[in-house]
Amino acid sequence: MTEQTFISPTDGNEVFQAAYIPKQKGRPSPDSPVMKAILSTFPALGQVTQIDKNTTTFTALLEVDAGRAGDPWQVSLWHSGGKDWHEVPLEPVANTKSHPISLQSPKLTSHLQKLYFTCPLSIDLPTNFTIKFRNSPSQSWKWVKDHQGTLDGSILLKTATATDAISNSLSDYVQNLNPDLQVRSHLSQSPGTTIWSVEAPIDAADGEKSTFKDITFGLPWGHGKFSRWFALIRIWSPWLAPRQGKNHFDLDKNAVLCSFLSLSGKHLVLLAISGIDDVMTLFTSVDGSVNLHARNDSTEQKTVKVLVGLGDDFESANAAVMYHARGVVAKVETLTGEQQREFEAMKSGDEVTKVWAENWYDGLTYCTWNALGQRLTAEKVLKAVETLAENKINVTNFIMDDNWQSIDYRGHGQFQHGWIEFEAEPEAFPNGLKNLVSEIRKRHPSIQHVAVWHAILGYWGGLAPDGKLAKTYKTVEVEREDAKRRNLPLGGHMTVIAKEDVPKFYDDFYSFLAESGVDAVKTDAQFMLDTLVSAKARRDLISTYQDAWTVSTLRHFGVKAISCMSQTPQILFHSQLPQNRPPILVRNSDDFFPEIPTSHPWHVWTNAHNALFTQHLNLLPDWDMFQTVHEYSGFHAAARCVSGGPIYMTDVPGQHDFGLINQMTGTNPRGKTVIFRPSVVGKTLDQYNGYDDDTLLLVGTYHGAAGTGTGMIGFFNVSQRHISEIVPLSKFPGVVEAQLYIVRAHSSGIISPPIQVVDPNSLLYVSLGIRGYDILSAYPLRGFYEDKTDLTTWIANLGLLGKMTGAAAIVDNKITKLETGRIVIDTNIKALGTLGIYISTLPTFKFSEHIIITILGKVIPLHTVRVSETDAHVLEIDVEKAWKELELSSGWSNEVEVLIHLSAIH
Repeated sequence: MTEQTFISPTDGNEVFQAAYIPKQKGRPSPDSPVMKAILSTFPALGQVTQIDKNTTTFTALLEVDAGRAGDPWQVSLWHSGGKDWHEVPLEPVANTKSHPISLQSPKLTSHLQKLYFTCPLSIDLPTNFTIKFRNSPSQSWKWVKDHQGTLDGSILLKTATATDAISNSLSDYVQNLNPDLQVRSHLSQSPGTTIWSVEAPIDAADGEKSTFKDITFGLPWGHGKFSRWFALIRIWSPWLAPRQGKNHFDLDKNAVLCSFLSLSGKHLVLLAISGIDDVMTLFTSVDGSVNLHARNDSTEQKTVKVLVGLGDDFESANAAVMYHARGVVAKVETLTGEQQREFEAMKSGDEVTKVWAENWYDGLTYCTWNALGQRLTAEKVLKAVETLAENKINVTNFIMDDNWQSIDYRGHGQFQHGWIEFEAEPEAFPNGLKNLVSEIRKRHPSIQHVAVWHAILGYWGGLAPDGKLAKTYKTVEVEREDAKRRNLPLGGHMTVIAKEDVPKFYDDFYSFLAESGVDAVKTDAQFMLDTLVSAKARRDLISTYQDAWTVSTLRHFGVKAISCMSQTPQILFHSQLPQNRPPILVRNSDDFFPEIPTSHPWHVWTNAHNALFTQHLNLLPDWDMFQTVHEYSGFHAAARCVSGGPIYMTDVPGQHDFGLINQMTGTNPRGKTVIFRPSVVGKTLDQYNGYDDDTLLLVGTYHGAAGTGTGMIGFFNVSQRHISEIVPLSKFPGVVEAQLYIVRAHSSGIISPPIQVVDPNSLLYVSLGIRGYDILSAYPLRGFYEDKTDLTTWIANLGLLGKMTGAAAIVDNKITKLETGRIVIDTNIKALGTLGIYISTLPTFKFSEHIIITILGKVIPLHTVRVSETDAHVLEIDVEKAWKELELSSGWSNEVEVLIHLSAIH
């Protein structure tokens, strides 16, 4: 029987799905008990919740079908701090004003009736807990684990560990720490944390063979002394993905980062450093303990390096190891004169360079990959461009993905094909690349940047051995490992540019692209460098290709580059961690697979967790393209908006959801379409929750200055059943105790009353069905007291309404009170649209007497201003309509300044 060498797309998807996308729990049957009654709590069942001193009440939500909502339900809390379990009955909450705040439309929330129960949280912490309930005293109790499969929850008290209470000995925190390891403590750059470096020697490579070494490390906290763990593993060669577990550490793949939560609420984060001196280090698990797996490609003995950070919260401990890693890499990595010149040139770039960077990061992008597929032709590309223009989808960036190149089509598939020459494939692009790029710009003038795809080694299979490129540059034949992903035939021999000619090759290639009108690149398949078998090839080529690519992209395209399939350990540390260069876009996870339904929640889940690591790299995370017409389109769109990265569409020409596009974008005063990218990278807020734990995925981000900006959370239901949760205001990134906030839901526009973290009722009810998503934003309020009326006017700038992350449209915001008593709101926004301003006393205002609004010094028409139909405290200013009616022009500015004058009411 001959071995199969080609797999159809359908079969390939099945193999990929089975190996790399976790199977979701099945949907509950219609007669399942959870369809008629389901419990959720705060602090949450099935999770570890670290609370502060302000959480004084335990809250339970029982959602039941309407026919039983009037039953005399009883709910009881059972908790244990060790041996004995104790019962605390919960009391029903009849006063609806004391219920958690619901901001969503009833269409989104559960169809079940909500019944709330509470009790004082006057129990010793830490504690484990569960719930039992029944619908009358005459009925038997039901345990929540038996009813809906939800495991016990744990409650820990947030504490700040005193410096003198921390031991300098790592062995106090790692059970059976290997005594042969060299351990040093260091001064941490992350406040309130402690950091150690751990090192071990590894022998030199033996000729062409790399040296591999497995080293015992130990077990953080010790057996039975941690409640949760989290890791980022190499799910396959190019990509990272999350893994979580409870009290037993067990990795199915090698990891780059691990974190362990102790029973007392402390976090121990382990980071394996690679990319230094040709050494790669990873974590493995053996019998529940941590081991190190290292590879040395150098001709000399080198050092395995690991960092360990200890902190009172995950983010600070994670920051400790990442900040220290920057210093470790910086000591070893030295720039060539050529690299330094390019980096310095970018830092001191002119205004045109800065505008290009802004367009690249914040402009809407279209990519051909899923839209047009492979075997591109000039006709297909230009038709797509024309369709975008006809539909007035004014993308700024256009990416021509794989299959424009001239390749030899040898072998069993594209992963064996080699690249022939720089010019585009002659049959598909008969007029050449330059002509095509010129036509793209001519047929859709909004397109400012045209990018093309290529692999780091040229094409998936390197160079065609007898092609023009192979004859022009010095080459070498290398052998690849088989990556065993979807049975893709990646292994075998490959012809690539030799070390000596790599810089010249890249400079020549990018000069050709620039002369053809191309001004950006998507450089893919970078993991191929890590599949090289020979130690010599690895040490000769991995850093050489990375450095040459970095210099050439900066020289020819500035920051307009996308690094893809590059989450290999050496590249992460050698190319993406150093801070001495401008950040570029880097793909943050595996692809968007439109035809695999189970891939979509996993895709968003993976990106949110990978961002815990990539937030500290010198990059903007790219969560990949998606299609606006798809059953998960809104889900993906919301995820991209809170990601802090770019937004790419790969719509089939003519198949567009314009309403969804409008929620993600706006038009600036110069007619360009821009996205609303928060200033902080989006990431999961619950790193220890597992994918199958039936919890909502919370992706937190922030926009603006500390203390005065807006915290945002994207909520995503990645499960196969409806989920409701109770979320505290303190969960929102950037909120502070002493500040008043209002919270607004994107889905409904409904706004909460003013609340503070310290309020006992500062809880929010969030409920989402399958594929459900929403974005909630917490806006800080600024108060102005008026003596004569004894009233305080509370104001918040909501940004552009109708946008998923409308607060990110705010470029600048100043609110002041003049001596006359007039309040002036001076705000700059990056796009036209409807500006929302929350004014607590707005119901007492008369527009003609108390409010004057100007744009560029001109008073806007009264009919472009109105009070929101959703909330009487929100002033809606149609900036776009006013701009057009006043026939305003911004000149060279990309922003709109809106001045709002509120007269004092006497």
